[in-house]
Amino acid sequence: MNINGYTIAIEPILKTIKKKGYKYIALQLPEGLKPTALIISKMIEKETSAETYILADPCFGACDIPIDHLSTLHLDLIIHIGHEPIPSIPTPTTPIAYLPASATIKLTPIINKVAPMLENKRVAVFTTTQHLSELKNIYQILSTKNVTLVTTQPSSRSHHTGHILGCDFTAATQLKDQVDIFLYIGSGFFHPLGIKLATHKPVIAADPYSLKIEHEYLDQQKDAILRQRYGAIALAKESQRFGILLTTKPGQQRLTLAHTIKTMLIKAQKKAYLFIIDRITPDYLLGFRTIDCFVSTACPRIALDDYQLYKKPLLTPIEVEIVLGKRPWESYSFDQIIDTDTTIK
Repeated sequence: MNINGYTIAIEPILKTIKKKGYKYIALQLPEGLKPTALIISKMIEKETSAETYILADPCFGACDIPIDHLSTLHLDLIIHIGHEPIPSIPTPTTPIAYLPASATIKLTPIINKVAPMLENKRVAVFTTTQHLSELKNIYQILSTKNVTLVTTQPSSRSHHTGHILGCDFTAATQLKDQVDIFLYIGSGFFHPLGIKLATHKPVIAADPYSLKIEHEYLDQQKDAILRQRYGAIALAKESQRFGILLTTKPGQQRLTLAHTIKTMLIKAQKKAYLFIIDRITPDYLLGFRTIDCFVSTACPRIALDDYQLYKKPLLTPIEVEIVLGKRPWESYSFDQIIDTDTTIK
């Protein structure tokens, strides 16, 4: 079924709902797909005897699935639309069905445009969930353009080759000595910037929507982010009371890491407190006026994307190490959520 520029395979889940006799179903969608919620809800209720609930809270990915806090609603099924499952997330009490949403936009124009920049180079290609279905076509086109494709492997948080997440760049870092350049297909700059900082290799970002190709601008964006983070770290060096934010979101929860940071700060003669929070926002932290600096152990993007909204410095775990002199600024990299990270990576 094509809805608002995406292909969503809703038919198989309709069969499951009928077969299982499910009565109460919740729909969870990221912000960009929320306009499709009403259409899908109506279709489910028309084709089955189930009643649907649309989860209106923001959804930031498969890391943000509702594990058990919906248990009082006695749901039979949660349908998560737009993301692939993260293998390491615990199995919830309520079954979850994942419905990928593949973008209907064709990637051939942008691939043909970027191909001359990749000739005679060893290249690894990465993209996000909505374009994964086009990867085979991308490989076929590039293989005819004198490009040496380096095979990527899934990270521990993905099932798919060529899939890159904003919280895990290990699929790229494991190839940094095997490639000359990385190609990112998709919109936005966070993913290609993360690859660039994690691998210290050239990255080309090719946007299939605008047909823009960026590489020099990525360097400018990288420099801007590094200046911002350097400023946050400089402010935090004067801080005495640190609030360590531990999220309840299952795919972002790093309990051991939070305790490691607390121990590290206390050994450095700082005061450290653990906070449990579901969604990290400036408003939720305003009441803790005596905290000088917050540290997010949740999604790595929070501290970077929304930094200017916070009145106190908001750091990543890696930046705490720099504040305490345990890591040099020159080795700065984006924070990553890696399933085996029991200490700071």
